[in-house]
Amino acid sequence: EALLISVVIAIFHHSLPFLLPFSLTGKEALTHFPSLGPSTNSAQGKVHMKQCDLLKLSRKQKRLCRREPGLAETLRDAIRLGVMECQYQFRSERWNCSLEGRTSLLKRGFKETAFLYAVSSAALTHSLARACSAGRMERCTCDDSPDLENRKAWQWGVCGDNLKYSTKFLKKFLGQKRIGKDLRAKVDIHNTNVGIKAVKNGLKTTCKCHGVSGSCAVRTCWKQLSPFHEIGRLLKLRYDDAVKVFSTTNDAVGHSELAGPQRHSHSPKHSASPRSTDLVYVEDSPSFCRPSKYSLGTAGRTCSREGNCDSMCCGRGYNTQSRLVTFSCHCQVQWCCYVECQQCMQEEVVYSCKQ
Repeated sequence: EALLISVVIAIFHHSLPFLLPFSLTGKEALTHFPSLGPSTNSAQGKVHMKQCDLLKLSRKQKRLCRREPGLAETLRDAIRLGVMECQYQFRSERWNCSLEGRTSLLKRGFKETAFLYAVSSAALTHSLARACSAGRMERCTCDDSPDLENRKAWQWGVCGDNLKYSTKFLKKFLGQKRIGKDLRAKVDIHNTNVGIKAVKNGLKTTCKCHGVSGSCAVRTCWKQLSPFHEIGRLLKLRYDDAVKVFSTTNDAVGHSELAGPQRHSHSPKHSASPRSTDLVYVEDSPSFCRPSKYSLGTAGRTCSREGNCDSMCCGRGYNTQSRLVTFSCHCQVQWCCYVECQQCMQEEVVYSCKQ
């Protein structure tokens, strides 16, 4: 069940006013997800109408947005979630998921591009499901899955994350477009679905007992998504083990499919299809050591001498600098309701990559 890859193009191509000014080149080949305009504060009444008008939507999308109070704000939440998680997961890597060079990067089939597609689709899926259960969207509410023991968990003060509504609504909102049959299009949609699957795999059933002395006379169960950091960490592991693929023709069905190296090479003449959970890419990544159209390079980046300085600094070496930092210390709880701390100073050594 493939969502349009325009969701990914939106999150990483369009302006992010709360992070860094960013603009489109106007040459993107894929269908665009609506670009996000300036953020507005939520308020009562018809403020959501104004928020929808600030988005560059198709006529159908604008109609759906107006019928879904809270959607515009949820889209912004998803963008923020995806960007920040990407930067967190790659904070110690040569490519640190900065916004600089993102447009050029997305035109290529690197491992990094694969991660961007996956984390973007995961962030949107996760944000919509959570917005439903948090009551930020009026037309959806708690998860109401028929397999739960008590479908009215909200009566006991709990509310399941509505992943079912999230994925269903996204299909309707993005619409169904014809996806090209070329290798890059197949890779992009595969990686988009890896992100969605990562969210689905993190959906757990949580139960709570009600009854005398905690007995399970009545048991309430609800669906709960994993924290997005866990999903991001899983996708980073997928990135580390990403599979390089090519296009091959399946004689049985008569159309091309993705293929990669045989995992257990009993028959080297035959390639293996990547698993649905594998991130896939088609070309080797640049080193990201020096400034290029894909990144700013690693000069000046802080690193850990015992950890990643040798790798991040690409053999150029690193500078060592001492500085004094202030922190709270000797904290004590005072009667009755506050904590009193002293201010201490200590010397800290910082390592940064040479030019």
